[in-house]
Amino acid sequence: MRDVSASIESLVTSLVPQIQSNTRLKEELIAHCKDILASNIGTAHENDTGHLAAQIKRHLLQSESPSNASLKFTNLLSRLLDQPILSRKPESLLFLYSLASSPRQPASSPFLASLQAPLRPSTTLTTTPTDIPRSQQPKGNSKAEILREYRARTGRHHLPEHLLLRDTLYLLQGISGKYVHLSLLNNDAQPKLVFVEDSKYIIPPPTKSLIHRLSEVGHLYARIAAFVNTQDRPSVGMIEQSLCHHLQTLLTEYYRLIAVLESQMGNAPNSVPGSQSDPVGEETGLTLKRLDVWITEWRLRMRMMSVCVEGAHDAQGGALVNLIHSYTDNGDPFVRKFTDQLLEEVSTPFFNTLHKWLFSGELYDPHSEFFVSVDPSLAYLQGLHPSSLAGGIDAFGEDSVSADKSDGGGGLRVWEAKYHFRKEMLPMFVGENFGRKIFSTGKSLNFIRYSCHDSDWVATREKMSNTGGILKYSDIAGLERSIDSAYNTASARLFEVFTEKFRLLDHLSALKHYLLLGYGDFAEQLMESLGPSLARPANTLYRHNLTATLETAIRTSSAQSDPPDVLRRLDARMLEYTHGELGWDVFTLEYKVDAPLDTLLDPGSLEKYKRIFAHLWAIKRVEGALSSGWMRVAGAGRVGGRLEELEYDWHQIRITTSEMIHFIRQMQAYTQLEVIECSWKALIEFFARREGDLDAMIDAHQSYLDRIVKKVLLISPKAGREESLLTQVREVFSTILQFREAIDNFYNYTLSESARLDQVRDAARGVYTAPTSLAHTQSLSHTRKLLKEYSTAFSERMQTIVQALQSHPDLDCRFLGIRLSFSEFYRSKKDREVLTAQRS
Repeated sequence: MRDVSASIESLVTSLVPQIQSNTRLKEELIAHCKDILASNIGTAHENDTGHLAAQIKRHLLQSESPSNASLKFTNLLSRLLDQPILSRKPESLLFLYSLASSPRQPASSPFLASLQAPLRPSTTLTTTPTDIPRSQQPKGNSKAEILREYRARTGRHHLPEHLLLRDTLYLLQGISGKYVHLSLLNNDAQPKLVFVEDSKYIIPPPTKSLIHRLSEVGHLYARIAAFVNTQDRPSVGMIEQSLCHHLQTLLTEYYRLIAVLESQMGNAPNSVPGSQSDPVGEETGLTLKRLDVWITEWRLRMRMMSVCVEGAHDAQGGALVNLIHSYTDNGDPFVRKFTDQLLEEVSTPFFNTLHKWLFSGELYDPHSEFFVSVDPSLAYLQGLHPSSLAGGIDAFGEDSVSADKSDGGGGLRVWEAKYHFRKEMLPMFVGENFGRKIFSTGKSLNFIRYSCHDSDWVATREKMSNTGGILKYSDIAGLERSIDSAYNTASARLFEVFTEKFRLLDHLSALKHYLLLGYGDFAEQLMESLGPSLARPANTLYRHNLTATLETAIRTSSAQSDPPDVLRRLDARMLEYTHGELGWDVFTLEYKVDAPLDTLLDPGSLEKYKRIFAHLWAIKRVEGALSSGWMRVAGAGRVGGRLEELEYDWHQIRITTSEMIHFIRQMQAYTQLEVIECSWKALIEFFARREGDLDAMIDAHQSYLDRIVKKVLLISPKAGREESLLTQVREVFSTILQFREAIDNFYNYTLSESARLDQVRDAARGVYTAPTSLAHTQSLSHTRKLLKEYSTAFSERMQTIVQALQSHPDLDCRFLGIRLSFSEFYRSKKDREVLTAQRS
């Protein structure tokens, strides 16, 4: 034993050098080491089956067992050895023997054996462990017991768990405890846990880690509770208020859980260091680990609620619903279920606003959370609730109303600018396609009610929708069906109102007949009546004379059978003119429309109609000039037949006039038949289908009008040269009119020359005649020069126009070029001119 003690002392001295100056610590450590060596820790047991059988028989004989117990054991042992299944038979016997040899605990003893440290063996005993039978040797202390004894002697026990449990329950409510504090260091937004150090107790690191894990729930709870408590302001949106209400409901359930946990804490073992623990309390009471199990689900809930709270600071309305909905695409079933429940509650204000907008066209959005917004300057045009404006009731002032009424607005401005689609506020579960349908449906109903004054139908529609169920998040399929049904119904009603109540097609037909010169007899009568007046300077014309002439043209043509409502809207007026302009340059027809027809026939569209009318009116003027000119040419053939020197000139005039008439006829056929009538047919087919909303009607009419403008005016897509062809055509019109004036001069010369020849013949018969002058000869040369000049200019411009049309990107314009020179006339003529120039 002396060698063992010396070895222990040298080992302890090498491991703990401090014991050289501390004798008491040295003795304690050496005593502990001897206790460990004397214990049975790690002692190997004899695995000899015969020896174990002998010990078991001896134990059976010494115990109060029946007399035949040893015989039964022998029989059972032989059967056990014969079994090939068990491979570790000695170990099994040793285990059974250890159970039989262990002292039996009384019924009143605790569930777990007390881990009391065994008495240190006395040094006065002379017996050694080897002298005691193996079955009677005392059991040694475990390492945990030895560590516990050491802490008891040093005076640093573990802090009792029930104290930490109480503090942890405080932390779950965001409150600091006695031993664990929540503190903000350096104004940091994230609180930190501070464990209070005590001279008597210590908190082990595993326990600290567990408390840190549990305190996360308390931190999230404090953040959510602070958000809910600060959302009592009147400026908070309804969706955010609904979110706060649902969060408050969840927090109420959380309070109920805390109350249950506090009641369970009363069953927890309030152990004191050094006292024995209660095994029953350990089984039924609350511990930190059990608390962690209770809180696990709420930890996930708090995390989701915290994410929503953080998002609510930067988003509102539909954007907040989008943020929450983004978590539905999650692989965790718990997150999906929680998000669906949250969206079901939070989206209720959104669906209430959607229902009112979708089925009645009313927008009630006091906090600008819906994906449809209203322009406050146009809000007076509907029975809008004042709180839906951005400025509340104060924005409904008299000044803004009077200003907007004087402004007039217009149907198109009301339709396009009154409501705006906000894509950033559109929930993702609705989708942009359905969002556009919702936007269009509400606008259509609002337009029908307040612009078309068809409020009875909208009210009936709203009552019918109230019986069809409630829109909600859990029924997205039903929502889509409701949107489609409402969109189709509102669109069909809008078509019906415009086509039947306001006779839209009648007005479109009137524009086609009058401003696009669809009524040929009306255009002829108007041209014949106004021709002499329009040839005068513009400053000599009066509007009442133009209006009277227009009424006369209507009464003397087929236009008189049109409805009176259409005829009263037609008017003649003069554009703004400058000095030197003629009446032809400033005359135009005007068609007046009012609301709600001005939604389609807005001022911009009517200006396009006037622009087309000006071009068609110019074609009609040139046609009339050529018609009267051709009559002069035909009459001059009879008069000038006696003047052989003028026969060639009249032949050239007839050729050039034929070219001009061909050009004008082809232009008229192109504009009326291939452009206007084909475009009109497509527009009528659209209205016959009755598909789409008012935007579709506006787009269809604009497409109809733009197609006419583009093709009739020969607009080119090349930037900077859009109207180059139109300019050349107008120059051709001017050349034709000048040529027509030159024909009149040449006709007058022919008449005067014919009269002169008659006088010569009369003088030969003895009849006195007045002397003739040389002015006619000078006039003839000048007139011939002008005729040739205008004919050449017309031919050259026609060659340029035909060449430009043949390379035009529009197919109809290329066909027009082919018809203007279907036999390559102008190309051949150009080749002949080039060949003649080369020969000369």
